[in-house]
Amino acid sequence: MLGGTLEGDGEVLVDKPGKIEQGGPGTLTFLANPRYEQYAYTTPSAAVLVPRDFSPTQTIAAAALIRVDDVYNCLRILMEKFGGQIQNGVGISDRAFIHPSAALGEGVSIGMFSVVEEGASISEGTDIHAQVFLGKNVTVGKNCQIYPGVKIYHDCVIGDNCILHSNVVIGSDGFGFVPQTDGSFLKLPQLGNVVLEADVEIGANTTIDRATMGSTYIRRGAKLDNLVMVAHNVDLGEHTVVAAQAGFAGSTKIGKHCRIGGQAGFVGHIEVADGTQVQAQSGVAASVKTPGTALYGSPALPYNDYLRSYAVFKKLPELFRKINEMIKKG
Repeated sequence: MLGGTLEGDGEVLVDKPGKIEQGGPGTLTFLANPRYEQYAYTTPSAAVLVPRDFSPTQTIAAAALIRVDDVYNCLRILMEKFGGQIQNGVGISDRAFIHPSAALGEGVSIGMFSVVEEGASISEGTDIHAQVFLGKNVTVGKNCQIYPGVKIYHDCVIGDNCILHSNVVIGSDGFGFVPQTDGSFLKLPQLGNVVLEADVEIGANTTIDRATMGSTYIRRGAKLDNLVMVAHNVDLGEHTVVAAQAGFAGSTKIGKHCRIGGQAGFVGHIEVADGTQVQAQSGVAASVKTPGTALYGSPALPYNDYLRSYAVFKKLPELFRKINEMIKKG
């Protein structure tokens, strides 16, 4: 299955995945980070996935090693076999509301108390869990998992093979208000939608605002963690990954294959080049034009420049004291 090489007992039985620190009979575990190597010599697991070039320095406690080219990818394959995603599989609940004009593909499941409004379309193999709301003219592609409590507003589009975790909100209004002469604000109607392309995964409680005009885009293969905020007319690039609590202000364009750390923030109306890496809690206040740039700090600086600067400014109190002493000495 994995294209691996077996060392040890090929007859040992495996019935569950497990952490290398704990192991146990029947457990298949993995070693990818050298920091955990010590546990490979003590874990009572049935088998351990290891890199092909792993050279043990002690006797391995597990019954077998499986040497593979890419430990994490092989673990992903095995986790799918073990059944990492819980399928709804209830068919169409008699406690769901489905508008007569809604179109349902073959093999669609819809859980209790879910609502599918007029003109909505759900393609084959998609699993809608309990208490999900799909607004008017929403389109959901093939083989999606929509978990309990997800709300998808009118006219939004979800591509094939997408996963939306609990309490995700897709298509709520963008933050658009026009200031008036008396100091009050009047709402600017938000008339666009949100488009999630194929193979996107959205974590729990993440919110993605509909565009003022046109579409807010989450491009193919992007992965968003829990509690991420995406504002109106943002365009988030293909295969970009975003950790929890990051935020993107309106009309920001993020490139392909970017990696965004937790609690990072982006001002509006900027463009961020492909392959940009942003350290956690950084604030990006200007466009990033060079692909592959690594940023850190707030406002964000080139990563190595920030580390050098930090080495200096953490010493500022001591430097200030020494300068004052020099001044007093004349």
